[in-house]
Amino acid sequence: MLVLEDLTKSFDGVRARQVLRNISLQVPAGEYIAIMGESGAGKSTLLNLIAGLDHPDAGRVVLDGEDLTLLGDAARTRLRRVKMGFVFQAFHLLPHLSVERNVALPLALNGIVGREAAVRIEEMLAAVGLSERRNDSPAKLSGGEMQRVAVARALIHKPSLVLADEPTGNLDADSATEVLELLRSQLKRDRATGILVTHSTIAAATADRIYRLSASGLRQE
Repeated sequence: MLVLEDLTKSFDGVRARQVLRNISLQVPAGEYIAIMGESGAGKSTLLNLIAGLDHPDAGRVVLDGEDLTLLGDAARTRLRRVKMGFVFQAFHLLPHLSVERNVALPLALNGIVGREAAVRIEEMLAAVGLSERRNDSPAKLSGGEMQRVAVARALIHKPSLVLADEPTGNLDADSATEVLELLRSQLKRDRATGILVTHSTIAAATADRIYRLSASGLRQE
């Protein structure tokens, strides 16, 4: 379960600006939510706080009972590596690695090797429909195929939380639908908590709940 308690975040500058104020939310394991909002509403800031990439001015981020705001940098890095998966608008695949090796990267980082790694890779490639492209480089894939690789990579180590930031922003409508259906089905299969940040009402409609982030806070639609 992911719990946000009264998160507040401001940024200093010529004019200090409060981006988030008293944001609270609970997302149980296996639930998939979408967060919408205008540009500048603080969606990316909120994702960075949830991921432990930034530190709130006040409030807590608790994942599976562990308070990220109390952890040091090294401990937060380990927690991200083990318990989180990320899908971005840009695919962020490593161009010199094959599809299979891109997908397998989180397993290697978590020390999962041998038979267990091989089984997970085989199952995940089949789940995203890329078993026959396993030896191809990312340069040979379409945008939709590259994002399917990114989804597989985000989920292969069985994280408890998956954060997706505009994952269909660079895709055509058909590819976007395919990727969103895949992401939802895999989250439900693994009972992972999923958070989708998007401007798209169509993408948001695939989630179990939709929230809107604005200057007045976070509210469910």
